[in-house]
Amino acid sequence: MTEGSRTGLKTITAKARKKRGPPLYNNQQHPQKMIEELQHYTLDTAKQIRRVFQASYKIEAELLKATDFPPLKRPLEAYLKCDSRFFGYTKQGQLAGVIEIGHNAEFTHVRSLVVHPHFFRQGIAKALMEFTLNSFDSSLFAVETGLKNGPASHLYKKLGFTEVEQWDTDHGVRKVKFELRKP
Repeated sequence: MTEGSRTGLKTITAKARKKRGPPLYNNQQHPQKMIEELQHYTLDTAKQIRRVFQASYKIEAELLKATDFPPLKRPLEAYLKCDSRFFGYTKQGQLAGVIEIGHNAEFTHVRSLVVHPHFFRQGIAKALMEFTLNSFDSSLFAVETGLKNGPASHLYKKLGFTEVEQWDTDHGVRKVKFELRKP
């Protein structure tokens, strides 16, 4: 991540930190920090988010043997205008992983969870999921992935999610939905 690109990162407030527990951050400006809310409506940040999404989804498309994979077609403008919240995990000064969240009082939807291939198998997806589970006050968390995405399915099950549904998409990918209910 370049020095100028950090302007799109928003640090979580002290009040939110107290509620959510210690932050998981690590970047050059804030060495103790790893996960930050991203200001996806700024052009530079949206470009960084899209780069991670594209690199990660290219691997997932191969894993799923998908010839038509809509996440790879998502334009930059979709990130800029999206009503989701994005949180990024930085490592070695680079945006290594991103989680996209839709949230209301009763339901938190993990719309996307991506890790750049250079940072696979380093616990980044797990850290982003745990951050989400600890940061959003919801009774229900939901996430979807391709059925053949074994690493993602394994992670969700390990975190306590239960498979609730499978279906075929119009573009030939079998998907699976997982939910986690909290009291």
